[in-house]
Amino acid sequence: MPLTDGTRVPVLIVGGGIGGLALALALARRGRRVHMLEKAPSFGEIGAGLQLAPNASWALHDMGVLDAIAPLAVFPQRIVWMDAISGEQLTALDLGPPFRERYGYRYMVMHRSDLLDALLSACRSHDAITMETSKEVTTVEDRGDSACVTCADGTQYEAAVLVGADGLWSTVRKAIVDDGEPICSEYVAYRGAIPIGEMSRDAGLDNVMLWTGPEMHLVQYPVRRAELYNQVAVFRSRRYRAGSEDWGTPEELDAHFAAGAEPVREALTKFRRNRRWPMYDRLPIARWSRNRITLVGDAAHPMLQYLAQGAAQALEDAVALAAALSRHPADVRAAFAVYEAERVPRTTRVQTTARAWGDYWHLPLERAVQRNRELATRSPGDYGETDWLYAYACGPRADFSSTARIEDR
Repeated sequence: MPLTDGTRVPVLIVGGGIGGLALALALARRGRRVHMLEKAPSFGEIGAGLQLAPNASWALHDMGVLDAIAPLAVFPQRIVWMDAISGEQLTALDLGPPFRERYGYRYMVMHRSDLLDALLSACRSHDAITMETSKEVTTVEDRGDSACVTCADGTQYEAAVLVGADGLWSTVRKAIVDDGEPICSEYVAYRGAIPIGEMSRDAGLDNVMLWTGPEMHLVQYPVRRAELYNQVAVFRSRRYRAGSEDWGTPEELDAHFAAGAEPVREALTKFRRNRRWPMYDRLPIARWSRNRITLVGDAAHPMLQYLAQGAAQALEDAVALAAALSRHPADVRAAFAVYEAERVPRTTRVQTTARAWGDYWHLPLERAVQRNRELATRSPGDYGETDWLYAYACGPRADFSSTARIEDR
């Protein structure tokens, strides 16, 4: 819908990705009018595959879109962890009926654009949501009892509530805390989806396959009704230099995976080499809000990809913030305080655990031997290390504090 009430809006969301659209929908379903600004000419997602654990499905159910995306998703039977060098299976996580009974939802994998399209369609059909594209926010002004943004084309918007959903390089974040540039992990990803028929039988078409080796890993799984096969190859570049683009090259990709088992080497022949994705995060911060301004998703807590939780945490943020504003409709600062108390400790743990988990994946061969022995002893039905993460589907206050923590290993 077009904007009809000028430049003053009750809630303004900057950023039209998965987190921004989810928040708009969660707010609108609770009676809030929302306006969204997206800097790109159209709404869209770069990338291919997306893993959605039960905590993400819980949030999508709250937004009323879970049934719409289910026909486009794939529901794998297991997450299988393989040694990328020897080709041996290290362990697996059973995603079958016991998993669903424990967490209330199945584990899904899907194309990122399918999720975004479902959220976008739901937002467009809601009378309380208006959206504009080609609106790049360049400055943010905190006015105490309101917030004002100015776009590159000169247009301005004043809002009673301003939410930055503008990702890793967030402009809105700088109005709250200017903590410098994101931190490069020195790892880089090559990724893409290919027709399912191009994959070999070793690819694990019913599973999420994780192959790990020293300073590298490969993730594989089917998406879009199992019509496509998503692959992500990640490695650490020893040529990384801050400010340089001459690192993480296709030649380095081939060199890192040359020692891999035959299925890994075969997978590398299916990759397009024309684009790479450097992997960044930030250190956690204690506050995401200032007066009438707050953050969601990567603008608040950008994280490395090792727990496959970036989108899930943005979806959780959307529900939590919408609920807090609903409980405190006349007191934005109180709502933000409730929101931060709910979300900051959890996302801090996810951010820090993701870093530790990446280190655990990428151990050198001599240290990986002991890790592999430990993994060989665990049962596929042992959910002790996933309860703290996935059981958010049981409600924000679910307590699994007695379970072992991944970061403590």
